[in-house]
Amino acid sequence: MLRIETKLIKAEKSQVSLTLPFDLRQKSRLKATLDDGREAAVILPRGAVLRSGECLRAEDGTIVSIRAAQETVSTVCCDNPTLLARACYHLGNRHVPLQIGEGWCRYLHDHVLDDMVRGLGLTVQCEDAPFEPESGAYSHGHAHHGHTHSHD
Repeated sequence: MLRIETKLIKAEKSQVSLTLPFDLRQKSRLKATLDDGREAAVILPRGAVLRSGECLRAEDGTIVSIRAAQETVSTVCCDNPTLLARACYHLGNRHVPLQIGEGWCRYLHDHVLDDMVRGLGLTVQCEDAPFEPESGAYSHGHAHHGHTHSHD
C-alpha cells in the first residue's frame, strides 16, 4: 500500500490522480483507491482540506494529484445579486458548506435546504458536479475565538 504523508505547496507533474468527494477530502487519515487502482493510505496533518488540483507526495516519491469527485449537488442560479446573497446568507447561517460563483451557488444536495431556497423565490437544480466549497473566512490562520486584539 502506498503511504502518502506530504501535501505539496505547489502543484507538480503527477503520475496518478486520486478522485474523492468533499467529505473525504476533509479527512486527514483515510484509506483510498487511486484512480489507477492502487491502494493508498493518506496520512496528513489534521485540519488540511484537499482541493482539486493540489498535489501530494507518497513516501516512494510518487506525485498524486487530487480531483474533486462528481457529487449530487443543488445549484442555484440567479440574475438578482441581492436575492442570491440572501440565499447564501441563509445557507451560511445554517453552516452549510457553500460553493459560490458568478451568479450561482452550490451545496451538497439536501431537499430541506432546496425547499428553503425555493421559499426565498429562487430556482434549485439538482445535478452531479464537482463540489469545491469556500474554505471559510478563518481558514488562513486567523483564530476567531480566543483572539486578543480589540474590535473598537
